[in-house]
Amino acid sequence: MSRPLSDHEKRKQISVRGLAGVENVSELKKNFNRHLHFTLVKDRNVATPRDYYFALAHTVRDHLVGRWIRTQQHYYEKDPKKINGGWQMEEADDWLRYGNPWEKARPEFTLPVHFYGHVEHTNQGAKWVDTQVVLAMPYDTPVPGYRNNTVNTMRLWSAKAPNDFNLKDFNVGGYIQAVLDRNLAENISRVLYPNDNFFEGKELRLKQEYFVVAATLQDIIRRFKSSKFGCRDPVRTSFDAFPDKVAIQLNDTHPSLAIPELMRVLVDLEKLEWDKAWDVTVRTCAYTNHTVLPEALERWPVHLMETLLPRHLQIIYEINQRFLNRVAAAYPGDMDRLRRMSLVEEGAIKRINMAHLCIAGSHAVNGVAWIHSEILKKTIFKDFYEFEPHKFQNKTNGITPRRWLVLCNPGLAEVIAERIGEDFISDLDQLRKLLSYVDDEAFIRDVAKIKQENKLKFAAYLEREYHVHINPNSLFDVQVKRIHEYKRQLLNCLHVITLYNRIKKEPNKFFVPRTVMIGGKAAPGYHMAKMIIKLITSIGDVVNNDPVVGDRLKVIFLENYRVSLAEKVIPASDLSEQISTAGTEASGTGNMKFMLNGALTIGTMDGANVEMAEEAGEENFFIFGMRVEDVDRLDQKGYNAQEYYDRIPELRQTIEQLSSGFFSPKQPDLFKDIVNMLMHHDRFKVFADYEAYIKCQERVSDLYKNPREWTRMVIKNIATSGKFSSDRTIAQYAREIWGVEPSRQRLAAPDEVV
Repeated sequence: MSRPLSDHEKRKQISVRGLAGVENVSELKKNFNRHLHFTLVKDRNVATPRDYYFALAHTVRDHLVGRWIRTQQHYYEKDPKKINGGWQMEEADDWLRYGNPWEKARPEFTLPVHFYGHVEHTNQGAKWVDTQVVLAMPYDTPVPGYRNNTVNTMRLWSAKAPNDFNLKDFNVGGYIQAVLDRNLAENISRVLYPNDNFFEGKELRLKQEYFVVAATLQDIIRRFKSSKFGCRDPVRTSFDAFPDKVAIQLNDTHPSLAIPELMRVLVDLEKLEWDKAWDVTVRTCAYTNHTVLPEALERWPVHLMETLLPRHLQIIYEINQRFLNRVAAAYPGDMDRLRRMSLVEEGAIKRINMAHLCIAGSHAVNGVAWIHSEILKKTIFKDFYEFEPHKFQNKTNGITPRRWLVLCNPGLAEVIAERIGEDFISDLDQLRKLLSYVDDEAFIRDVAKIKQENKLKFAAYLEREYHVHINPNSLFDVQVKRIHEYKRQLLNCLHVITLYNRIKKEPNKFFVPRTVMIGGKAAPGYHMAKMIIKLITSIGDVVNNDPVVGDRLKVIFLENYRVSLAEKVIPASDLSEQISTAGTEASGTGNMKFMLNGALTIGTMDGANVEMAEEAGEENFFIFGMRVEDVDRLDQKGYNAQEYYDRIPELRQTIEQLSSGFFSPKQPDLFKDIVNMLMHHDRFKVFADYEAYIKCQERVSDLYKNPREWTRMVIKNIATSGKFSSDRTIAQYAREIWGVEPSRQRLAAPDEVV
């Protein structure tokens, strides 16, 4: 065989072959030097790595700008439908400290957003008056398509206080208060609301959600009214064509205020009749649900909305009354159904159920994996599905193969391209051609070699960053995702402790060596998630320093898990842990990234795992544990953790070790909250799946002893991952929800003669 190519050579070769095309290299170099000297005012004697990054970013941006402008011109010419679319310690990430070379401020399109005030009902209709105004200034980021000269726009908003913000206070010596008020206004976009769990009563979060919605809708309507297509008036006054030109996808309930805000604009400002405005709103909006967990479904207290957005509360009440009238007509006398379906929840604290608002105000509702969409119809949205079944759809999530294969794993992309060509990059279904190479010894060898090279690189990275020596021949067992009880990092921990105990019990027995890596972030206010991180690091402290264990087992907590780290760890992974309690994970996309990069999956039949196993064949997956119907039966019977604790000796040993302080000798009761939760309050039934999980992990180890069979299964997984391209997902949204036919049209470059 020829000499193996270095990563640099592979990237260069891929570039030459056109997988990541570079056009005029000398021109790019000239532009780079120009930006270094004239934009940043630096030469190579004083330039820092950041200066080089900015010079390169400006150079690439120049390359995009012509195509960006050309794309916008094309849209105006062709009239497309616009589509919008240890202990964890938190540190502020001031990512804009040095500016952002990719964005372009658009102060000329700054818009007012209103809060507070009160509503006056006049002969001319409702008026929202005496409001506090915050300005929304847009920043545009170019988003290039893949080799099609299309550069779309992502518009983000920054909150600015008006220049006259509380200026009257200066006259009475209130300068400090005026400055504080100004900061309060600008905090809307200064701090990303961080909590994973939803906590009610947080005014800032509601402000943030409305701020983005109000600014975006004003912008959409401005563009719609100024568009000439199909209208001879200088400014559009009819909204009949609005749903044909605009699609608003409500991505979870966070932008749900778009429904009452669009109604407010159409009824109060544009003077449409209610029924006409409602028809326009429903045909424009569609809702994607991302979770069935009740704590994550927003339910805003009425008293907060009444203070912050009084007109919107009135509109929601009107929407609710008209909606319930329709429900009552369909189900006469069914008062319980009316209560369940109401947008307004009565109780000690009266609330608005934002998911119910989204369903009532949308023409399409979808989940993000087949099983998730089915669960929605059978559980939390059952009444709505029975009432309007035509609204409900499924759109299984996807990932982009450009980043999650070509960019992060060029070696694998190259060996695939050698066999089946390069078209798979924009048509991932073509990976199925690899099924004819499952028994090809050269391909098996190449795939295994690429995986080993990725593991060697990542092992070196871990040793450098964590000062732990990693056996690169060990099975890289990886679980990277948000830290949350439903994702069951605790089940993974129990397996690690069980494996540790088995090695200690039989130190002379052969065990398949494993490096277990768990990464992810806990929401700042989520105590149990932070305790889970502490547990993982504490287990690692014991396991990694036990000479009896050696390199047969290592445990690493991957800190500050982020995209750049994911791009390193996913190509190096052998085993992908997707072990949520069946019925709790909406979809998952990390699971797809691992599959595409040649990791095998150990998982429950939950989220997109179901469809991944269907594509690859269940025999090519490590499936274990309860299915959704088993979980339902256990709920009806009553889950009792004590039964499993009493019956399974290895499980009992692990819990006793946690209780006794084995992994926290200086603080014996450190993990008492975890033990108490697992024994008495575990909503996600970790113990119920423990036994099946341990047995399934034994199957994993057995297969890993046979590298050829392991790699054959890897190839089958890669070859059947084509369904999980975001290209397929977005094409389905376009065709089935937005009413747009996707196109592979390549626009002419700015310097091309058409």
